[in-house]
Amino acid sequence: MMRERRAGLLAALSAAAALLAGACGVANAGEESVADKDALVIGVNTDQPGLSSQEGGGAYAGFDVDVAREIARRLGATVAFRPVTSATRETRLRSGDVDLVVASYSITPQRKTLVAFAGPYYVAHQDILVRGSDAGAVKNVRDLEGRRLCHVRGSVSYPRVQEEKGVAVLPADADGYDHCLQRLSAGELDAVSTDDLILAGLAAKAAKEGRGGPPLRIVNAPISDEPYGVGIARGDLDGCEAVNRAITGMYQDGTAARLLKTWFGPSGLRVTTTVPQFEGCD
Repeated sequence: MMRERRAGLLAALSAAAALLAGACGVANAGEESVADKDALVIGVNTDQPGLSSQEGGGAYAGFDVDVAREIARRLGATVAFRPVTSATRETRLRSGDVDLVVASYSITPQRKTLVAFAGPYYVAHQDILVRGSDAGAVKNVRDLEGRRLCHVRGSVSYPRVQEEKGVAVLPADADGYDHCLQRLSAGELDAVSTDDLILAGLAAKAAKEGRGGPPLRIVNAPISDEPYGVGIARGDLDGCEAVNRAITGMYQDGTAARLLKTWFGPSGLRVTTTVPQFEGCD
């Protein structure tokens, strides 16, 4: 009898553990999938010219913004934008403050422990932006040794140079990449290293505004692949798959190529117009 009671207790505990594990594996259980919503709130950056910036009157513009609009349209939803930063993307998404994040959001193993990703919708490459006068001296990441490199909190770009590549750079803090551009043009730092799409947008903005600062150059020495994903709540498998279908459609019908040409064609940056290899929804 004692053995039977013990076996029954173990079975009950195992069943409870299985239920608990299942509940933990589907975050935000019971919440509506983004695939079923009529209106989406999408987090975007405000300080990345060419990708996502906030213009006069509060309007958002850039490649990421247009991608976000296309995804919402193809999901049959209206869209409202909400600002995020490199430091707040995960918290805004996990709190439900935004439904999706389209904000030069590179997919990394560490980030995938906090949120899920659809896509990527583009694979960028980390590169280096310097003043034209320094272009001859900075030809690759090793040449940043001892130079002042822009450091944006929450971005993986600075740690990749300093820690992964082992280059002893000097941190020059900035609130965002638009601030990096200001400090680079003013001579307060020596280089900005982040995704090539961001750098192309910054260089184009500097040339367009013509503030009298020095011309800027992209080194064209990529040091990593940066798969830009669409941040989404963990557990929303239907939403992730719906977003992937929207991204695929954008490439198949030429929308992605048109948007890339519109925003980055003038910079001379070579862009890829084939559907990226998706990471998979999990």
